Amino acid sequence: MTGRSALAATVARLSGAQVLCIGDVMLDRYVHGAVERVSPEAPIPVLRVKREQAMLGGAGNVVRNLAALGAQARFVGAIGDDAAGAEVMSQLAEQQGAEPSLVIAPSRRTTIKERFLAGNQQLLRADREADTPLPQEAERALLAHIGKLEGVLVLSDYGKGVLSPAVIKGAIAAAKGHLIVVDPKGEDFTRYRGATVVTPNRKELGAATSMPVGSNAEVEAAARRVIETCGIANVLVTLSEQGMLLVPGAKDAKVVHLPAAAREVFDVSGAGDTVVAVLAAALAGGGELSEAAQLANVAAGIVVGKIGTAVVYPDEILHQLHAEELKGGEAKVLGRAAAVDRIAGWRRKGQKIGFTNGCFDLLHPGHVALLAQSRAACDRLVVGLNNDESVRRLKGAGRPVQPEAARAVVLASLQSVDLVVVFGEDTPIELIKAVKPDVLVKGADYTVDTVVGAEVVKSYGGRVLLADILPGHSTSATIKKLAR
Repeated sequence: MTGRSALAATVARLSGAQVLCIGDVMLDRYVHGAVERVSPEAPIPVLRVKREQAMLGGAGNVVRNLAALGAQARFVGAIGDDAAGAEVMSQLAEQQGAEPSLVIAPSRRTTIKERFLAGNQQLLRADREADTPLPQEAERALLAHIGKLEGVLVLSDYGKGVLSPAVIKGAIAAAKGHLIVVDPKGEDFTRYRGATVVTPNRKELGAATSMPVGSNAEVEAAARRVIETCGIANVLVTLSEQGMLLVPGAKDAKVVHLPAAAREVFDVSGAGDTVVAVLAAALAGGGELSEAAQLANVAAGIVVGKIGTAVVYPDEILHQLHAEELKGGEAKVLGRAAAVDRIAGWRRKGQKIGFTNGCFDLLHPGHVALLAQSRAACDRLVVGLNNDESVRRLKGAGRPVQPEAARAVVLASLQSVDLVVVFGEDTPIELIKAVKPDVLVKGADYTVDTVVGAEVVKSYGGRVLLADILPGHSTSATIKKLAR
């Protein structure tokens, strides 16, 4: 999977990404209140209403998410000639960077989904909708609004009649040469032929293929059936609390399982809209499909922790990426016994183990160069890190500047470092004996004879590497400069 720094760069490109969204817009209404008693008329709770709110739903929520990401979102859809339609039009006009083009179909009503909540608990949902196809003149008017396409096309299909076969075919034809993201509905995915990626959930994929989708292997097989029979290039399956599975159509591309981050789930309403919006904006910003899927997975994990049909902002995605990076760094920091177990697993795979050590207080370019050279000489690099007490003994009072926990996490966040083991002795000799590295690395300011552990490593056929020193960098010199 793509590194967090590369993903952060893709997040920066979400702003200004151009996306055209076509689909079923609706109005989501929320009635919030408190339940304090059971009705005397029937065994049902009585909701004492405290407040009500309305927001864009369906394809409208895709537009809300695109606007929150800073993307330039054109929207083409249809509404009824009614009060709900007027409210949809008003809310679309308020979305920063959104350009709505709505067809008014007097013969249809605007879809409303009304949810009644007590605290965070949803009690009931009431739907008012029409799902018949648009009249032909409305279809023609809708297709005329597409015009010249820039960026990525999104088809947000909620099965309410806007995305008829004729509209889908016309939109995909207009998007020739552009990437197409489809949030599908129904059992016939052949209608989306020509799409770059479809994003069904597990249930939708099973219904479309009549295949079992219980395990990841079954999901992959069903997704491949869609690719082979429906003329769709890639499938990104959303698996709720199990994350996502990206199944690429290219023969040499690997299937990628994106696990969901563990978090408390408050509401899954609209999470699929967030996935589609982030996926499309990331692709429009020049991201690879795997990068876009990773960001969409992160965003989905954020939005389900919010109440109602919510959106995700770029700074929230960045914050989560940074949190996961730190968490990943902590996972690389192990005690000696756990480290030996992990190293044994690497060795079973035939991987060469490298080792270097130091205080790494105030990490500087010289440290980074040493670690990069160390990693280049092996398959897995283990770094021995002096704990705070041993640094004080070696460097004197006032050192280290950074405590061992901070130094360990910073080291572990580097791509060149595979494992960090903190030790408390004055020398790493006991740790070297435990790790048994194939390559022992120190800076070229040492000689082979003065490297601690050199004789141990050479005794079983390992080698000692003296890495080039990057001149002009020193923690001690930096501290003195700061003191001045």
